[in-house]
Amino acid sequence: MSKDPREAAKAEALAAKAARKAAADKKAAAAAKPRTPKPADYVPRMKQRYTKEIRAKLKEEFSYTNEMQIPRLEKIVINMGVGEATADSKKLTSAIEALTAIAGQKPVATKAKKSIAQFKLREGMSVGAKVTLRKDQMYEFLDRLVTIALPRVKDFRGLNGKSFDGRGNYAMGIKEHIVFPEINYDQIDQIWGMDIVVCTTARSDAEAKALLKEFDFPFRN
Repeated sequence: MSKDPREAAKAEALAAKAARKAAADKKAAAAAKPRTPKPADYVPRMKQRYTKEIRAKLKEEFSYTNEMQIPRLEKIVINMGVGEATADSKKLTSAIEALTAIAGQKPVATKAKKSIAQFKLREGMSVGAKVTLRKDQMYEFLDRLVTIALPRVKDFRGLNGKSFDGRGNYAMGIKEHIVFPEINYDQIDQIWGMDIVVCTTARSDAEAKALLKEFDFPFRN
């Protein structure tokens, strides 16, 4: 006796749903797995480098007379736009999970400031995610950015050395978030772009660029 096609389709759908749930549970369990605690005397490599080498080089280069004049990193802001979230809220959830893995810190959803009917956008609707990194997490992210992520960018020819705002801040964009080592290419459902703003205490573009060069930012000549 042949099996009812409708029953077979229903059973197949239930099996697929169970498989998706199992995969999601496995992913959630992996995300919830506690990280290995860091030693009490742990200091990020880039922070050590700034303290022991970069400060002295900048002081000599710009002839600072006061230690407080030496530029330093203040914070790094990462923003990920998710326009597709207006039609599918799962897209925003996926982007937040990816940004959490990359930054090591849970981001917040960004909201639309005004309604735009042609884009089906309402004021207050979540359209992206952003995270602000400071202290050790900022240095750890910077290390992964310049040593692993940027070299993996397709056809990378260096960063634009003119993307400073005149107040010590540098902005750059990355088209594919999969260049970060925390992202498993086989488990993503969509590729996201992101904007990264590195904020410093430098008083000019020249000082800010000199600081970031010491952190191995690969600026184009």
